Amino acid sequence: MKFCRDVGLALWISVLSCSTWAASQDIHGVKVEDSATLAGTTLQLNGAGTRYKVIFKVYVAGLYLAQKATTQSEVVKQSGPKRLSVTMLRDIDAAELGKLLTRGIEDNMGAAAMSTLVPGLVRMGEMFAAQKKMAAGDTFIIDWIPGQGTVITVKGAVQGEPFKEPEFFAALMSIWLGPAPADQKLKEALLGGGKS
Repeated sequence: MKFCRDVGLALWISVLSCSTWAASQDIHGVKVEDSATLAGTTLQLNGAGTRYKVIFKVYVAGLYLAQKATTQSEVVKQSGPKRLSVTMLRDIDAAELGKLLTRGIEDNMGAAAMSTLVPGLVRMGEMFAAQKKMAAGDTFIIDWIPGQGTVITVKGAVQGEPFKEPEFFAALMSIWLGPAPADQKLKEALLGGGKS
């Protein structure tokens, strides 16, 4: 009887350990949760990985969706809330980060297609410039909330009004998931191809 109890206890501890392990993963010291709640919807981690610049680790990103997606098109077309979370691994000038995001959109859309997004891109650049610096450990989040638009949160504070146009969210996603992504290995990781 004691043997059965001990085996049962060992199995229970094992199940608890696996559940705890599955609840989050550690990527370069950043805790990436396996789910997030946005606008009353539970989103699952689609993928997570690291952005490298040459050999330097720049940030860890995680993509959260209601259903798994393996392409940029699937991500953008999915209905419901969506989230991309980015945690810095090194200090960076926030204004420079805003410029890099804009350049990432241009690399994937071209200047002509970007013309309708210019007011939103200018406002986004100003949001980041106002931060002065993004330090290691700081986070920014890009949320798509149906009926509201794209909400950008930097260091835990929502930055101004939502960007209403769905095209703006799609343009932002192209930075990481488009044909000329910021980091190809990170793109693969965000689209469920394992962590980079």
